[in-house]
Amino acid sequence: MSTPPADPPAPTLAEVVEALETRHPLAWAQSWDAVGLVAGDPDAPVRTVLLAVDPVEEVVDEAIARGADLLLVHHPLFLRPVTSVAATTPKGRVVHRLLAAGCALYVAHTNADAASPGVSDALARILDLDDLVPLEPLAAHPDHPELGIGRVGTLAEPVRLGDFADRVAEVLPATEQGVRVAGDADALVQRVAVCGGSGDSLFDAVRASGADVFVTADLRHHPAGEARETATSGPGDGRPHLVDVAHWASEWPWLAGCADRLVADLASRGRTVGAHVSTTRTDPWTLRVPSRGE
Repeated sequence: MSTPPADPPAPTLAEVVEALETRHPLAWAQSWDAVGLVAGDPDAPVRTVLLAVDPVEEVVDEAIARGADLLLVHHPLFLRPVTSVAATTPKGRVVHRLLAAGCALYVAHTNADAASPGVSDALARILDLDDLVPLEPLAAHPDHPELGIGRVGTLAEPVRLGDFADRVAEVLPATEQGVRVAGDADALVQRVAVCGGSGDSLFDAVRASGADVFVTADLRHHPAGEARETATSGPGDGRPHLVDVAHWASEWPWLAGCADRLVADLASRGRTVGAHVSTTRTDPWTLRVPSRGE
């Protein structure tokens, strides 16, 4: 009887990091960012990876329950310098619990935002946008015009803003915030700018792109109000309209594609790994009480 072929070996953490940084080079991250390997032994084998947006204790629970050897997250655990990782703090407990369970931690943040495909690509794709270009190209890499923050694309045909907002609510994971809209619900939109995560620093780029509507998260009162005043007082006929979603929800769609690419990239190197997307909702808001005023 012939012996069945053995499964390809699991990669080391160093091999997984190499695959991730081939797709998302650390040089693409913003200067203020904190990306890359946070904790873990580069020589340790990685059989299972859990992907999530936030490195919080609920996600650590999920990683440990799944037996993950690596937790790959979008948001940095340590964005500001610290002098201690004692388990007396929430961030310290994350590190201690992961290492005690033999699980490494890796961050791909603004380097994943800038990548192609990246975080905003995923948001654009689930909204059925085509002909994607960066909203703000990566200035340090003019030889790669596909790289940059945000994306601009087009719908197959114009739709009502209200119907488009319904589509956004349908395809993104549910949050207590839901989807907020600024603009005329009956206005037609076709050219769409998106930015996964906080995008209210990009209004100049959105206007320059000719977008009819901008989909992003964390829109603050004053920048949003000023953007709408500019849109309604100028020649833009109320454009761009605004669609504001929860930060976590806007970035979560990237995880599945990243998982698939990681598995495929390691398979091409003769390595096998299981990659899974976290099902834990880490949006911080837990209750919404509708306004009752007249």
